[in-house]
Amino acid sequence: MAILILLRGNSGSGKTTVANALQWKFGPNTLLLSHDRIRMDMLHVWGREGVEKSLPLMTSLLQYGREHCAVTIMEGILHAADYAPLFDAAVAAFGADLFAYYYDLPFEETLRRHATKPNRRDFGEPEMRRWWREKDFLPQISETVLTQTVGIDEAVSRILHDVQSKHPNLLP
Repeated sequence: MAILILLRGNSGSGKTTVANALQWKFGPNTLLLSHDRIRMDMLHVWGREGVEKSLPLMTSLLQYGREHCAVTIMEGILHAADYAPLFDAAVAAFGADLFAYYYDLPFEETLRRHATKPNRRDFGEPEMRRWWREKDFLPQISETVLTQTVGIDEAVSRILHDVQSKHPNLLP
């Protein structure tokens, strides 16, 4: 049995922080697929090329997680239209064992959260505005919405509760 936790939202939402916390909670045999790491660190690509190059790799890694890991966590901005084939593959691979979450935050809140991050000086408001997509929900996957009132600990607890209610023996 393998599950997928999908965390999406605009830049500065809190996806990476929650994904990292979840990986520690689930422990060994938890694959974390961070879109930024795959796109920028592994492939060293940005913009349109980032989508074209990362999409097949993300899809292959998703399948690897399905076949070899108890838990796969995928996080990133991952715009709905650009990554539709990835989401179709996620549904095909994980079906009902896919737990999807979307951070629906006001732009001002993402700016506030970004200001607390270690990489806050790497990019700022102009870039975040350019990347921004309002309510970029997935048509093929039902996502639980996380709002600005949901902090890191609450998001982690909610996701763990959702997974445990369906798979009570998954956590160590």
